[in-house]
Amino acid sequence: LFWALVYSYCGVCACIAGLRLLWSIGRRPGETFRWVVRENPPACLNDPSLGTHCYVRIKDSGLRFHYVAAGERGKPLMLLLHGFPEFWYSWRHQLREFKSEYRVVALDLRGYGETDAPPHKENYKLDCLIADIKDILESLGYNKCVLIGHDWGGMIAWLVAICYPEMVTKLIVVNFPHPSVFTEYILRHPSQLIKSGYYFFFQMPWFPEFMFTLNDFKVLKSLFTSQATGIGRKGCRLTAEDIEAYLYVFSQPGALTGPINHYRTIFSCLPLQHHEVIMPTLLLWGERDAFMEVEMAEITRIYVKNHFRLTILSEASHWLQQDQPDIVNKLIWTFLKEETKRKRE
Repeated sequence: LFWALVYSYCGVCACIAGLRLLWSIGRRPGETFRWVVRENPPACLNDPSLGTHCYVRIKDSGLRFHYVAAGERGKPLMLLLHGFPEFWYSWRHQLREFKSEYRVVALDLRGYGETDAPPHKENYKLDCLIADIKDILESLGYNKCVLIGHDWGGMIAWLVAICYPEMVTKLIVVNFPHPSVFTEYILRHPSQLIKSGYYFFFQMPWFPEFMFTLNDFKVLKSLFTSQATGIGRKGCRLTAEDIEAYLYVFSQPGALTGPINHYRTIFSCLPLQHHEVIMPTLLLWGERDAFMEVEMAEITRIYVKNHFRLTILSEASHWLQQDQPDIVNKLIWTFLKEETKRKRE
């Protein structure tokens, strides 16, 4: 019954996407299939104020990971995990902000950007993604870190904190609830099921990637800029160069398959068991999130068996750390210093 529901909803999402495709072809046939591969990265991706581009190869998997690091070596590690469809650049404001006291590392997750992308979807199961973070931490010469994740990176951050609590001193998650809250809530609330329709759409081979390329990646641009899903009018809107940075990464041939493969194995991992988080945790949430209902944020509290702080920003979108960077950075500083003071007392 579970898989019947999954694939039924997958079929519904495919039909809707097919209708949109036909509508686009009917309106602008010449523009629909235009796909421009950006040959050169925009200057913002090589901005020295953001840090240094580095690579590390993991022994067990053999994969090479790309990351951008700011701050002196030897300082406490702050590891940043991005969401979909993003890459290390979504943490640009945090790289600049926290490098004064931390070794800040913004990672390209498995399959994203310049990180290696295994071809088979089985290589993107949650246990592989969790192991990546553990192995990267060790390869960087650390045994613990402040772990921050947004969206899908938030899902991974929760699971790393659950599976390897000794490696996470403090957990900060942006716009993603505890995984158990998410799986329980989505089954009981049709509105969230609809908002998470892309999880089901992504189960199909090749078609989701194809839909993203239409009209020169119109869907990708719209995610960050439209009134429905983008950064709100009171937020820090992306510049034309920021948008080009995303288009440069995701317009490369095959660049979308790895990121979407993250979702193609998720249903084989459900239902997730209830797990407790034992380290101090900060959950930040943009109330105008078009993909996640805010009610899940408060429910998350029951799974954190330590100090838990929840802050909901009423005018912020799903892209919170890019939308309200100054407020987000201030809230993170307050949480980090508050916990340090709490330990001393």
